[in-house]
Amino acid sequence: MNKPVARISALSLSLLLLAGCATTSLTSAPESPAQSQALALIEQGKPRDAAVQLEALANTLRGSARSAALADAAFAWHEAGDATRARSLLSQVQPRQLTGASLQRYQLTSAELALADRQPAQALAALKESSDAVAPSLRTRWQLARANALQATGDTLGAALERARAHAALTSKARSDNQQAIASLLGTLDDATLRARAAALPANEPLYNFAGRALIARGLPLPRPFDRDGASQFDTSKRPPAMSDGYRPPVKMAVLLPLSGRLATAAQPVRDGLLSGYYGESRRRPEIQFIDTAGTAAGAVAAYDKAVGAGADFIVGPLGRDEVDAVFGRAQLPVPVLALNRGKGSPPAGSAGFSMAPEDDGIIAAEYLRGRERGKVLVVHSNDETGRRAAAAFRERFTQRGGQVAATVGVNDTVGDVGAQLRAAGSVDGVFLAVKAPQARTLAPQLALAGAGGASRVGTSQLTLGSGKPEEDMALDGIIYPNEAWNVRGVAGLPAASTAGQILPSARGASGRLFAFGFDAWKISAYLDKIATEGALAGATGTLFLDSNGNVLRVPVWSTFSGGRPTPIASAN
Repeated sequence: MNKPVARISALSLSLLLLAGCATTSLTSAPESPAQSQALALIEQGKPRDAAVQLEALANTLRGSARSAALADAAFAWHEAGDATRARSLLSQVQPRQLTGASLQRYQLTSAELALADRQPAQALAALKESSDAVAPSLRTRWQLARANALQATGDTLGAALERARAHAALTSKARSDNQQAIASLLGTLDDATLRARAAALPANEPLYNFAGRALIARGLPLPRPFDRDGASQFDTSKRPPAMSDGYRPPVKMAVLLPLSGRLATAAQPVRDGLLSGYYGESRRRPEIQFIDTAGTAAGAVAAYDKAVGAGADFIVGPLGRDEVDAVFGRAQLPVPVLALNRGKGSPPAGSAGFSMAPEDDGIIAAEYLRGRERGKVLVVHSNDETGRRAAAAFRERFTQRGGQVAATVGVNDTVGDVGAQLRAAGSVDGVFLAVKAPQARTLAPQLALAGAGGASRVGTSQLTLGSGKPEEDMALDGIIYPNEAWNVRGVAGLPAASTAGQILPSARGASGRLFAFGFDAWKISAYLDKIATEGALAGATGTLFLDSNGNVLRVPVWSTFSGGRPTPIASAN
């Protein structure tokens, strides 16, 4: 038991000495060839070899050169996973003799070991230098270590700031994990605090774009449009100047849709909605060409190449998820794309993505319930891909926001008796229903018998599928769900939803949502500069925003069932 205490004490002494040091400078005596060669082994994935060589080198040196070699050796042993040896060498270093990158490696190693010892204050003392002055090879780890220390000391916003600054340098799982961590940190802030802190962030502070996405998910206004760098700019240089309202459509637009194949049924209302917006515009319109992708990845790539060859300056589509991944996976996209689904990653620079994904319904439902201080919920979802994806997104966001999912119940199309599973959740103040109308009608009385009848019930946009008979849908009364703006209020350039449904079969019933989606795809194409620079665009599916990653975000309107009929909620947000 005494050994760990001795190590911590030695580390603490080193940090106290470090706290009195002068400001770190990147200017230092040049590394010897042997030191440089050993440090290069770390970059080659051989930290243990580097540590052995650096420690041996330190034994041949004196004074500041010895301290620098020991600090670098400690860093290398830490990289190799030998914390005990790293601590031992740190205790032999004279911090006042260190400068430049060796000092920063010493500080970072000390801080990460202090975090392992659950000593965040000591870690912050070691990392007091601004990351702007830190060597680029150490900067991201420095920022993440500061984030962990700040979070451990209760500075939620400071931790989020550091993580946001580190984000651009991360890749793959580390990047997605960091994004989730930022969302969790921001999720602890109430609406008023989030709005105030976001508004106070300076231009081009990386955290602003994360805070903006959190605000939109909660249905709250942006203090200003998203910050954009060169990678998130959209090339509209071939288009004529914008009109007074921001209307600036492409010159020649190609639309890639699966007009044949398994996705053709979904493509028809998207196409009709886009054309309704297109022909509803009396001003200059682009030449438009529809190209069939056949619903396959190879077909989507071939359709993209055909559009480029035909001279298109903007491309809408493709629609399928595999199709989007195939097109976005190209090394270069000479013509920008507005994809109509969510790919595995963010859209490439200069392109955008717009989707009506089940995850979106799950996220906004979680925000709706947390915004009304519901803390313990029951999740019920259909056992299909749509229901599972919505439920997973809900669970992730709800827990990020400090809520608890008491139980998750999956149901088939024919629900059956699930009362025992519902009762097992215990007392809840909210229910998330990622199901269609027939399932919800069967579940409603079972929820009441399970004691959840008085809980706030929120569904997804799927709730209207299978509805339409008020005498049956009275069982749905009181369930809140996200709706398309087109169903609730007028949208410029479109007839009312009821009128359009009488004219076009593709605009009625379940297809109406995809029809509105297609209309918005046209509107985004025609107002791309406006939505990118001014921050919001009123669409048929809701209020649309374009974030710094090229994702179109949507704030829907909310409705409920009353007397078995869908009824708008005036002030749900």
